[in-house]
Amino acid sequence: MGDFKELRVWQESREFALMSDKAIKKLPDHEKYILADQWRRAAYSVPLNIAEGTGRKGPREFCRYLGFALGSLHELEAILELVAGLSYISDEEIAVLKAKRADCARMVCGMIKRFT
Repeated sequence: MGDFKELRVWQESREFALMSDKAIKKLPDHEKYILADQWRRAAYSVPLNIAEGTGRKGPREFCRYLGFALGSLHELEAILELVAGLSYISDEEIAVLKAKRADCARMVCGMIKRFT
């Protein structure tokens, strides 16, 4: 499948993971071992699954890992809704994170359609 670092979807999902890491640091201390860990794992799993999928044999296996990435992106949508509802992060920052997550989800869906 080539070098994963050249894929725009990987680049965007990496950027989302880095943005998430900065936002996670703003959560209150009592969320550091629950919500923060779950958010971090989900955000990191997107670019990691895309990268792992590129190393697999054929488009079918790649799509399997893209499916894992898409699942994590849906989980991240729910996490961002919780964080917004709990008012842990500013509305502006949440809006930026939601937009980036949505862009990543659209790209992953597009790649799945392209390879199936």
